[in-house]
Amino acid sequence: MNSTMPGRFGFHSIPFTREIRVADRFAHEAYERPREYLRRAVDKRMSAALIAPAGTGKTTLLRTLMGSLPESRYRVRYVKVTDLSKRDLCREIATSVGAEPAGNYPTLVRRLQERFTNDLDVDAVRPVLFLDDSHGMRPEVLGILRILTNFDMDSRLVLSFVLAGQPPLAQLLRDQRLVDVTHRLAHCATLRPLSRKETADYIEHRCRIAGAAAAPFDGSALPALYEIGRGNLRATDHLAPQALELAHDNQCDVVDAQHVTEARRLLWP
Repeated sequence: MNSTMPGRFGFHSIPFTREIRVADRFAHEAYERPREYLRRAVDKRMSAALIAPAGTGKTTLLRTLMGSLPESRYRVRYVKVTDLSKRDLCREIATSVGAEPAGNYPTLVRRLQERFTNDLDVDAVRPVLFLDDSHGMRPEVLGILRILTNFDMDSRLVLSFVLAGQPPLAQLLRDQRLVDVTHRLAHCATLRPLSRKETADYIEHRCRIAGAAAAPFDGSALPALYEIGRGNLRATDHLAPQALELAHDNQCDVVDAQHVTEARRLLWP
């Protein structure tokens, strides 16, 4: 984004950047309600899932959830999952918890359970595991969560996990081989694209936290941003700053629909 742009639009920081503080997030009911239900599940030492289309704020919600869990009570680990074998997934989790990742699969599982038990019994904090992009897991790999959460013959709640992924995760959780895993989920939260009004509110919010007194988008630009971005946060975050840059280069004080349309042409084929 052009470094001279703040002078024209009144921004004191780059608008629509992904480098946004949790405190500056768009605190809308569409996100706050799912976050609250996920938090309740973790508070009960249960597990949960978050299913959201790409670009709808899943990772920001996970960051918000993580920030709401006080370090004095919880020890949260985050693992971004790829298409791994059971052993390799355990190694990734072991790395995140600081356990020795060497050894065969049964040894890795035992070490992980020992680490999680140590969190609770020795350090007096509840272990929580975030597994992001879980939609890419194979059923037999996802099934290891049943083993990792089985303590004292399945009579003790030690580890909570939060599965997060795109809509294929919902289909994955319906796999009959994963019944024991899905039965351990206390809640399944979902996210959706924003509505037309919510998108306008989101744009206003992002401009305000970047320093502008008002969003520099006219009455034609906001509908265009919604029609092209379809309420997807990631698409909007790409489209809006590109339109702002075009308006700036044309020495316009506000963005109009033509700038938005041109921004789309520059961003996507």
